[in-house]
Amino acid sequence: MRVGMLTSGGDCQSLNATMRGVAKALYRMYDDVEIIGFEDGYRGLIYADYHVMKSSDFSGILTEGGTILGTSRQPFKQMRVPDENGLDKVEAMKHTYKKLKLECLVVLGGNGSQKTANLLREEGLNIVSLPKTIDNDLWGTEMTFGFQSAVNVATNAIDCIHTTAASHGRVFIVEVMGHKVGSLTLHAGIAGGADIILIPEIPYDINIVVEALKERNRKGKRFSILAVAEGAISKEDAKLSKKELKEKRKNGVVYPSVAYELGAQIEELTGQEVRVTVPGHMQRGGEPCPYDRVLSTRVGAAAARLIKEKSYGYMVCIKDGEVDKVPLGEVAGRLKTVDPKCAMINEAKLIGICFGDE
Repeated sequence: MRVGMLTSGGDCQSLNATMRGVAKALYRMYDDVEIIGFEDGYRGLIYADYHVMKSSDFSGILTEGGTILGTSRQPFKQMRVPDENGLDKVEAMKHTYKKLKLECLVVLGGNGSQKTANLLREEGLNIVSLPKTIDNDLWGTEMTFGFQSAVNVATNAIDCIHTTAASHGRVFIVEVMGHKVGSLTLHAGIAGGADIILIPEIPYDINIVVEALKERNRKGKRFSILAVAEGAISKEDAKLSKKELKEKRKNGVVYPSVAYELGAQIEELTGQEVRVTVPGHMQRGGEPCPYDRVLSTRVGAAAARLIKEKSYGYMVCIKDGEVDKVPLGEVAGRLKTVDPKCAMINEAKLIGICFGDE
């Protein structure tokens, strides 16, 4: 029994923990199993950069962040485009898979990785995938491994900002990862006690944001904290096409990110001092939290069970708190976003958190 394994796309804290779950279950299920690890995600599969892994490789990595296999981003839209030497990437991946006589390929990855996994499934390969992303934006699963660990890091950043914000009486903006989906910002913002939370799914009105800050001042609050997703967008910009938005940004003042643009607008409209903090890739780093260690172990073991049952073409998922499976064809290309009318946002508004929309 030969099983291939790769980690693709952005890293997160619990990739190693998940691979460990898969491996430990496979070693118990089979007397003779060989796990082939591909280096740097799909790149290793394309260029046959791999090594045979030993059971000892999976020892001591439950608490280790990152990925022992390495990872890289191989955009899905480029998979059908030959490389600089004219190599057909899809055919190369199929060739490597067949040359190694793999029974199955286990893919740990996010949205783009799942699309490529589904492409390989359509090409006839046996695939089992696992839901990795700090954004928790994969369709078909309630939870992705890596999300809760990233929430912990982002929340800690907001926690640390509280004391200095209170000391100086300033407005602080903490920019949280999330280009298209605001789950990470929403959870960290609530957990960290942010006064204003801005996410891509709810375009904001700068005047409403400013009014919320002024209202806090009227109530004697010396400081305010905004948790802002890197993909947050104003109502005006949300009405523009991608081309129009690109042109506007090209001809206007260039800011490092939305947080700095917001900061400049707030300073101009309120006269308050604003400071911006960007935790950045810290949110992907460090050791996995206990929740993610448990989740990773469960979904890893479930992937091994699917292999044992020869149930291929699925992504392991969480439904109603239990481990389940969902067809890759249903997952690929679909994004799970935050519902602006969801209970969590309504509850956050009840306690006075502003989302810039009302």
